[in-house]
Amino acid sequence: MTATAETLLADALLLSVADRSQIASRLVESVDEHDDVSVSSAWEAEIARRLEKVRNGESRRIPHEVVMAEMRELVATL
Repeated sequence: MTATAETLLADALLLSVADRSQIASRLVESVDEHDDVSVSSAWEAEIARRLEKVRNGESRRIPHEVVMAEMRELVATL
C-alpha cells in the first residue's frame, strides 16, 4: 500500500462506524463495478451452458424444497 493510502486509512479509522461503513460500501461498489464486465460475461456463458443442459434433459432438476430439506438434515449432523 502506498504512503498516501496508509495515511488515508489511518485517518479513515478515526471516523465513526457509520462513516466507515459508508466509505467501505462505496469502495467495494467501485471495485465490483470494475470487475463486473469480465464476471458478467463469464456468468452469462455459464448460465447459457446450464440452460442448454436443462433444455437437452442432461441436467437433473431438484425441487427447492428437497434441496433445503437435505441441507437442513446435513447441517443438523454437524
